[in-house]
Amino acid sequence: MAGEDYASIGRKVPPPEPPLPGPAMRNYPQRGLLMNEMPIRGYNCVSTSTRDLWECLFDEGYRADVVINTEDGGIVYGHASILGVASPVLKSMLKQTKRHGHRRSISIRGVPHAAVQIFIRFLYSSCYDPEAMKKYVIHLLVLSHVYVIPHLKRFCEWKLEQGMLTIDNVVDTFQLALLCDAPRLSIICHRFILKNFKAVSATEGWEIMKQSHPVLEKAVLMSVVEEESRQKEKIRKLNERKVYLQLYEAMEALVHIYRDGCRTIGPHDKVLKEDQGPCHYASCKALELLVRHFAGCKMRTPGGCIRCKRMWQLLELHSHLCADSDRCRVPLCRNFKQRRSTKQKKEDIKWRILVRKILTTKTISGAPCFSMESS
Repeated sequence: MAGEDYASIGRKVPPPEPPLPGPAMRNYPQRGLLMNEMPIRGYNCVSTSTRDLWECLFDEGYRADVVINTEDGGIVYGHASILGVASPVLKSMLKQTKRHGHRRSISIRGVPHAAVQIFIRFLYSSCYDPEAMKKYVIHLLVLSHVYVIPHLKRFCEWKLEQGMLTIDNVVDTFQLALLCDAPRLSIICHRFILKNFKAVSATEGWEIMKQSHPVLEKAVLMSVVEEESRQKEKIRKLNERKVYLQLYEAMEALVHIYRDGCRTIGPHDKVLKEDQGPCHYASCKALELLVRHFAGCKMRTPGGCIRCKRMWQLLELHSHLCADSDRCRVPLCRNFKQRRSTKQKKEDIKWRILVRKILTTKTISGAPCFSMESS
């Protein structure tokens, strides 16, 4: 999210996660060898003996000509030629530093001494200790960004994405991802916060962000509200689709009852075979009492009886879905078709919208639309 204001987080839906580059990853946990674990192009032909040689050069500091001062008086030894080639920032620092005897002295502060030691070791052999990496991965992300070590930066992002994000460190990681121009990691942190907002908002990291970056806190809160609204809207649409699907299934069952006859309710104009299997229309059971009531109700007016009113609505809905009212056996289908021309335009539009939504929902569900022709 480099170049974007913190407030933009609350106004946007997080984009999809960009894919990691390169082929599938291979894992060599016994050494923590980064170049064999990261997704890279081509092949890695560096032998174990060569990596051990660079490890030895770093560990022993043979003819080291650079002293790196760290927190609490710590010292890490290095070689100017290696550090300068590995990092343009370190190269610039070494050029500006005067030599004291045979060595130059630079400082890397603001992170623990152990993190600096892991960082410099990585510049020599691209190796790391898995436990140390797990402990100092956030510090290494900062160092890799500040000293422009792209492959270490990508690796730190990947490590955090692969399970190192926790309730306690996600806020700090989110802020660092924004500052260190790590858009993929910032998106993942943002989603993690939205998913676990109640727990994250109770952490010390959240309280610190609240004090130091109130604009960012406001942006995250806005995105939480928007996410909740999206979830509510999603649930509303799912419930709406469920109702439309139930209405369509009721229409199918209605045609089945009056065209084929149903063992649940009884035949329309034919005798059912004794060996006829059970009805596979689930809505028939729900319609049974409604149809029987409608057939025997003395009021049977749209406004006089609630059950009859529902039946009238189902019959009218069927007439809008029916493809051939002249041959349809569902009661009153043709009558509703004829009455449609005298209806008010506004009411007719409502029925058309309902029909369109029902048919669209049926199509989305993946099943073929049932023909309402009741011949």
